[in-house]
Amino acid sequence: MLEISPSRVARIAIQARELPDTENVIRNYISDLNTDEQASLAAVMWIGRETFEAEELDEAIATAKAEATAPTEDYLLGETMLADYLEAGLEALGYDVEDLEDDHLK
Repeated sequence: MLEISPSRVARIAIQARELPDTENVIRNYISDLNTDEQASLAAVMWIGRETFEAEELDEAIATAKAEATAPTEDYLLGETMLADYLEAGLEALGYDVEDLEDDHLK
């Protein structure tokens, strides 16, 4: 089960599209998430990157928790296609990214 709200993931994806202007905002936002949320965020990115399938969400989250050695914000911001991967991951998990982004912008 996803341990972060899809709207939070969408918020990060929106801000990641505006890098480097929003890098500090995203970095602080991710670092303020709890460890379960950070692991889920990494898992969504991995699903979007096709490292895991959507059906493997629980395994992806467990892997993210087990392999967390660097700050999550550093790891994720090192992905040049972070926004694309997060959006693709949300879509693979059955979330409507446009609706989530529209909700965030309201």
